[in-house]
Amino acid sequence: MTAGTVATTARAESVVEMFQRVRGLTDLLASRLSPEDQIPQSMTAASPAAWHRAHTTWFFEEFVLGRLPGYTSPEPVFRFLFNSYYEAVGPRQPRPQRGLITRPSVAEIGDFRARIDEAVVDALEAGRVDERGLELLELGCHHEQQHQELLLMDIKHLFSHNPTDPVYVHRAADPAGAAPGETEWLAVAEGVAQVGAPAPGDSDVGDGLGATAASPATAAGPAFSYDNERPRHRVWIPGGEVATRQVTVGEWKQFMADGGYSRPELWLSDGWATVQAEGWDAPGYWRREDDSPVGRAADTATAAGPATAADGEWTTFTLSGRRPVVDAEPVIHVSFYEADAYARWAGARLPTEFEWEVATTGWEIRDELDPDRCHPRPAAERTIGGVWEWTASAYLPYPGFVTEEGAAGEYNGKFMSDQHVLRGGSAFTPAGHTRHTYRNFYPAASRWAAAGLRLAR
Repeated sequence: MTAGTVATTARAESVVEMFQRVRGLTDLLASRLSPEDQIPQSMTAASPAAWHRAHTTWFFEEFVLGRLPGYTSPEPVFRFLFNSYYEAVGPRQPRPQRGLITRPSVAEIGDFRARIDEAVVDALEAGRVDERGLELLELGCHHEQQHQELLLMDIKHLFSHNPTDPVYVHRAADPAGAAPGETEWLAVAEGVAQVGAPAPGDSDVGDGLGATAASPATAAGPAFSYDNERPRHRVWIPGGEVATRQVTVGEWKQFMADGGYSRPELWLSDGWATVQAEGWDAPGYWRREDDSPVGRAADTATAAGPATAADGEWTTFTLSGRRPVVDAEPVIHVSFYEADAYARWAGARLPTEFEWEVATTGWEIRDELDPDRCHPRPAAERTIGGVWEWTASAYLPYPGFVTEEGAAGEYNGKFMSDQHVLRGGSAFTPAGHTRHTYRNFYPAASRWAAAGLRLAR
């Protein structure tokens, strides 16, 4: 028998099915990488693909199998190699040195995954996993979905440094298409609103910002949420308007043409200092093509297929190689600093995370991960997905915030400093992982994340 069920958008899914589905997607994403692709670490904030695969496996061994009476890890050194930041678990490989782990090999990491998968399924089918273990297993599945997105972000960053513009997934070139017209604006009424996710076991989800099609509540209680999404609480909304679609590439090009990256009056002080230090003049991965020997050599080396750019046009690196930018797509790989400067240039601002949640609840969730695309689709009205969206909100605990029990309590709370909240989801976010209460977070200068923006006023 299987132990317990979880809610999905279509039906009740057994815990075993959920576990195998999530683990299978990681294996699919990794199957397109060579062993050589999976070892390098392109920067401290990124991790090697092999490490992602091993770390997510270690999580299940540490937090689920480790609770079972008599369980002993056959590879105790993996606890050091693949622990990320759990101080309560013990010492670990320094984060900047994850790319130095060439042993265990990629094949041995695959064997580790298979061995832990079998042990977890056996324990579930034997009914040996208690209620807390089931909660930690569900947390582990959502944790692995986060790492699926990180794996794609990190591979994109790694591949972008290769002058041959490697292709992770082949796809046809996108048509240029017509850029969308002026955005519409949704009025957000002044008043008190309920925000956040219901606590486990709380059946009171019908107060206006409750379950959505992608994050359903069931008779057994609300769907999964992280501790940083809780508790559900009241906030004051001052009133305003939120744009019904995201800022597009075409609109960002207008910002650039108007000197957006060279006008200090548009930028926060730290943002302007970062622009100067880093030499930013366009979103991450963008490049203006030219007829120089370097430009011609790079274009000749590209294996992306039919997509080429004329001299003077902007291209961007994608997981399908370097491609011309598409005006209709949401702009992606911009930092909080850039999003804030753009909003000021546009005579608008970024929404707070609470305005964002109130405005978008009920909107369609679309443009989640398609493993055969791995890139945003054109922006659409009254939808979320494609790119994470920067908000004006600092990443702080909600009133009454309580961390997860035990070492899992280090998952979110200890990072509530010097980070900004992003809402929504991206074209790297696994299907079913996006929900309207989700609080992602990154430092203000981060650009390798799949982040864009929508405006408020």
